[in-house]
Amino acid sequence: MPITSVSKDTDDLTMTVVADFPVPVRRLWDAYADPRQLERFWGPVEWPATFSRHDMTPAGESHYVMTGPEGESSAGYWKFLSVDEGKGFEVEDGFCVEPGVPNPDMPSMRMTFAFEETGKGSRVTTTTWFASLQDLEQLIAGGMEEGMSSAMSQMDDVLADLGSFAAGSGTQTQLLDDTHVRVTRIIRGTVEQVWRAHTEPELMKRWLLGPDGWTMPVCEVATEVGGTYRYEWEQEGGGNRFGFTGELLEVHAPIRTVTTERMIGMEGEGTLNEQTLTPVEGGTLLTVVITYPSRELRDQILATGMTDGMETSYARLEREVLTPA
Repeated sequence: MPITSVSKDTDDLTMTVVADFPVPVRRLWDAYADPRQLERFWGPVEWPATFSRHDMTPAGESHYVMTGPEGESSAGYWKFLSVDEGKGFEVEDGFCVEPGVPNPDMPSMRMTFAFEETGKGSRVTTTTWFASLQDLEQLIAGGMEEGMSSAMSQMDDVLADLGSFAAGSGTQTQLLDDTHVRVTRIIRGTVEQVWRAHTEPELMKRWLLGPDGWTMPVCEVATEVGGTYRYEWEQEGGGNRFGFTGELLEVHAPIRTVTTERMIGMEGEGTLNEQTLTPVEGGTLLTVVITYPSRELRDQILATGMTDGMETSYARLEREVLTPA
């Protein structure tokens, strides 16, 4: 059990949880920065969490749903108030009526997470600040302390699993639910380098090609919210041209973009793509959450070999754009 102490202060309206782990601070920090790892312990054992958004940056947000043993669900959110990489972060933590929509009938809390080295590894101190004694008593009575203890009891296994989350593990695709897919990969480069590679046409034409033998003759990038982009590919020598277009809905350089996407010439609703870049050990964690209009379209697109094509492109990005000559 990693938790070494739990204390409550009804004068300061706080609950403080201290947990120690036999790993470096960087490893512990990345467990909170990487949604794939965070959702394996942010929630009691019987109520695992799924994160559909996780932007660990000031003014960023996280949206998650915890699912109970009978299929019941409880949604929550974080709003990041501050982030000091490797040292700590502060969030507003609350409940949602659905992902991303705060529940006005439930209290919200302020939480700070402080990370430090110890003689045997690292420590995270989580302090929850309640708005009132009534809120503190309500949430403690609802099992908050037991829930946090159950959640953190899972962290040792997460921290020991290096292979699943390390750089070099390739592109991973996870089905979050019937219409949401999360694609992740650690790219060996800084956040700024990976951002440039996704926003500068001349760089994109060098790596965003999928399998060998293709070129990208059209690369029109949207630079402002409301602008449209257009990307087209064809085989070397010409032929089999296809492409995608869409609108830039949100941009927070160099961390997050939200775009729509549909295949040129195809009827019907397209997808919503939310891309986030997060610094982690070994490079930058690229996360793309794709929202499909239906389960059928989701399965159809995944069956085309989308993950393999993305991995080929990301490997090319590392090899031909980010690796010094």
